[in-house]
Amino acid sequence: MPQYRNDPTLEVPVFPGSHLVFDDHYVFVSGLTVTDIQGGDTVLGDIGEETTWILHRLKRMLAFVGAELADTVRADVHLTNLDDIHDFDAAYAEFFQRERYPARTCTESPRLYGGANVEITLMVKRQPEPNGSDGEEAASQAT
Repeated sequence: MPQYRNDPTLEVPVFPGSHLVFDDHYVFVSGLTVTDIQGGDTVLGDIGEETTWILHRLKRMLAFVGAELADTVRADVHLTNLDDIHDFDAAYAEFFQRERYPARTCTESPRLYGGANVEITLMVKRQPEPNGSDGEEAASQAT
């Protein structure tokens, strides 16, 4: 049965959706931009820094539901300018092992939420819990 969670450190979505939807096998993470992240000094406009901020936050969000960024099987990426793909790739590659890059789609989207230049959406394979539970306890703590 799917579970629906919002990251308590992010604003409640203004769209009809959830930050995280997961079951025993996968976690689906809604698209995230730096303008979704509260607190700190976001770096709107620098593709590499936006990418780094987003991936650090995604890593933290996945931990809420007992998943890891390393288990990402698919990433959907939107850039406002595909000419920035090399700067994006340099930052993105730092978060994954070279031989285990997720499948990926990258498109140019001229307008992203809040004026951001990068948006990343993930599909992550969950690892079975060692004690046989489905991670519900970790997820309920994230609510």
